Amino acid sequence: MSAATEICGQTLYFDCFAGVAGDMLLGALVDLGVPEEVIRAELGKLALPGWQLRFERVQRGALFGTKAWVDVHDGHHHDEHGHHHDEHGHHDEHRHRDEHRHHDEHLHPDEHHHDHAEDGPHHAHRHYREIRQLLVGALTGDVLRRTLDIFDRIAVVEARLHGVTVEDVAFHEVGAVDSIVDIVGTAAALSWLRPARVVSRPVALGGGMVHTAHGRLPVPAPATLELLHGLPVEAGGDYELTTPTGAAVIAATVTEFGPLPPMSLVAVGWGAGTRQLPDRPNLLRVVVGSASGRVNGSLSDEVTVIEANLDDMNPELCEPLTEALFAAGALDVWLTPIVMKKGRPAIAVAAMAPIGRKDAVILALLAESTTIGVRHHLVARTTLPRKLVDVETPFGKIPVKVAGEGGPGPDGAWNVAPEYAACVAAGRSHGVPVKLVYSAAIAAFFRR
Repeated sequence: MSAATEICGQTLYFDCFAGVAGDMLLGALVDLGVPEEVIRAELGKLALPGWQLRFERVQRGALFGTKAWVDVHDGHHHDEHGHHHDEHGHHDEHRHRDEHRHHDEHLHPDEHHHDHAEDGPHHAHRHYREIRQLLVGALTGDVLRRTLDIFDRIAVVEARLHGVTVEDVAFHEVGAVDSIVDIVGTAAALSWLRPARVVSRPVALGGGMVHTAHGRLPVPAPATLELLHGLPVEAGGDYELTTPTGAAVIAATVTEFGPLPPMSLVAVGWGAGTRQLPDRPNLLRVVVGSASGRVNGSLSDEVTVIEANLDDMNPELCEPLTEALFAAGALDVWLTPIVMKKGRPAIAVAAMAPIGRKDAVILALLAESTTIGVRHHLVARTTLPRKLVDVETPFGKIPVKVAGEGGPGPDGAWNVAPEYAACVAAGRSHGVPVKLVYSAAIAAFFRR
């Protein structure tokens, strides 16, 4: 099995001891082993001219990592922001030019920093409605889902902070390009990795003050705090560490927070920020590992089950409720028809979630259903280790989930199942029933 394949379908851990931002994420995932061509292939689908993405090995403190650079129009490194807040050195020290200033500072025409005054072409703006159309018209599948989840979170928060509609949130042209490249590239990398579990340490936000177009504002940026609402965070230094883009990716991707979980280490990636920080390496560390703490190949852990009985909700609202629970971090959601007092038909909704996502899932259940209370309790579970293996079929490459170790099948499998979404997409593109794609993937796996 190749090193690239070994990092897919595993536990992913974000060690954001120096904060997190879009370019740090992108650099760390490439450093981890995600092929650059996977990222470039998705970015190449966008009708977005005038930019270039490149990766460079750089030193931060005593350590080295991969730096993602986005060059926009004039070929300058738009990640370099030394000229923005040098008076204090407090400015976001890892991210692309506009992202490093508070992300909300490049949203409106009157909020641009003075250093763009002579950059005539850079005064153009992209409203979020345009960005969303660009994304929906080019991307598909899991990459599109992840991209919209991240971008929508930012736009919703910015709209609330600035008193505009989501569609009218405006990004400075350069900032829009940086954000699109960062977010789409990160979504493509995560989609390729297909992590079975995503964990993060509490997010380091930074502190102090920065000079902005609004005058002096506190760190972290208002949008960063909004995006991380309900999630564990910590301070760290007198400078900005985490940006809204980084915060949005964490909020959309991580399902558990805490220390590095027990695992068998597979790979480590380091993503570099722009500046040298005075008290820590300006790096994001991403760790991949396979689950450990196993007994006969299985893994035991604890999760939270959140439940409620609904006897007064329109069944049409079940779909958005389920979607909201998954978006909040639920590992599984199920609905069961029941009969309550006085013979009243009802629905029992239950969601299984990592312990660290309990509060977010409870909030989603209260917000999207008609219940006025929920039950929750810890349960122990035992799961087989799993990984994803790509197989070649007449309908293209299909990822297959392989569960177990020491079993009778190839790769020690006890259970094998093709990924449903990939089978559906392949069936539609080739005009064949999904069951044929499914069977072909199973057969291809056992021919390996």
